[in-house]
Amino acid sequence: MKTYSKVLFAMILLMMAGILAFAGITVSYHSAKTDTLLLNDLQQSVLENWDEIGDFDSGQFQTEMRIWNSESFLVYETEGNALDSIDSPEKALEEGCLCMSVHDGSRFLGTIAIPSPARESFDAARQKLIAAALILMLVILLAGGMYGFYVHRAIISPFRRMEAFAVDVAAGNLDTPLTLEQNNLFGAFTESFDIMREELKAAQKREMQLKIKEKELIASLSHDLKTPITGIKLICELLTVKVEDAYTLTKIESIHQKAEQISVMVSDLLASALDELGEMQVTCRDERASLLHKLVEEHDTKSLVNEAAVPECMIAVDRLRLSQIIGNILSNSYKYAGTAIDIGYRLRDGYLEMTMQDYGSGIPEDEVGLVTTKFYRGANSEGKDGSGLGLYIASHLMEKMNGELICSSRGQGFLVTLLIPLS
Repeated sequence: MKTYSKVLFAMILLMMAGILAFAGITVSYHSAKTDTLLLNDLQQSVLENWDEIGDFDSGQFQTEMRIWNSESFLVYETEGNALDSIDSPEKALEEGCLCMSVHDGSRFLGTIAIPSPARESFDAARQKLIAAALILMLVILLAGGMYGFYVHRAIISPFRRMEAFAVDVAAGNLDTPLTLEQNNLFGAFTESFDIMREELKAAQKREMQLKIKEKELIASLSHDLKTPITGIKLICELLTVKVEDAYTLTKIESIHQKAEQISVMVSDLLASALDELGEMQVTCRDERASLLHKLVEEHDTKSLVNEAAVPECMIAVDRLRLSQIIGNILSNSYKYAGTAIDIGYRLRDGYLEMTMQDYGSGIPEDEVGLVTTKFYRGANSEGKDGSGLGLYIASHLMEKMNGELICSSRGQGFLVTLLIPLS
């Protein structure tokens, strides 16, 4: 605020100096007085030399003049430009010149015209006023320019920097500090904003650390849960061999199915947690396309798949991740459709296209683009177990393998297309 007061005080002094200069110039104006004695001498001298007016010496009177006779004929003039536009006594009167008549007794001889001293004084004063006005205008412009420059530098620029800083903070960029300049009018605000940035950055860091710990906990629990689930499945398989009672076998099969569903969901949670931690790695290797038949056969536990022949070619995939993708898709078809599943293959533009079509109720068209979104579950998922992660993980893994997963629903049934890159 001290700097602002100094600039304002200097601007006021500058404007006052300009106003005083203007006042001094205007007050210095004094109207010129007419010298009556000089006019009488001029009139008398012209009368005395009238007969030889052409030889009249007017140097003693130190003024321009023009003399006309009684017939308005110019008989005498001096050098100068003050009377250039005067060509008759009438014009001299119109232009404000001082006109005197020359008489010889009762006889009118002619007219003398000289510039009006008051008019000359007025013209000089007008020039001074114009000069004073220009000086005052320059002083005001200079003062305004200085003040505008100061306002821009001390107020507008800091505000714009704070505005840009607020945009960066809103966008999550908390690494760029807000610089504090000397003599900044908003120094306290600037410092407070920068402290806020540092606190937000620290809070963001703490939040990220908590999220990482949360994901690590989910991954750890998911991994630990797989062991008892696998044990439950193995016990169910053992009991299926040992038990002969039909009712008990049905219950054991139900337990096995639920354990399988839990296993799939735990695998999805583990994959999602590892993905967000950046630990879900994909390592692609060249594999024979016949691998796809083995993977389908491995996951078709209900024997609902009708598979076409796999073309002879080489594909660049991660075997484990591709198995996870196919398993998720077939599991979804079992869960939501429960119908036969047709799988077809064809080569297209550097990819092996694998299509998996079931014949359930499908999903609405407006949900097709959402089924690969994390935790999204469609309208047909009501009453069914699931986490909404299966297709999201499958789509993400396909992208990591430089391929693509495309979903579509054609009235009856749901179609998933995998574009698997060729080697």
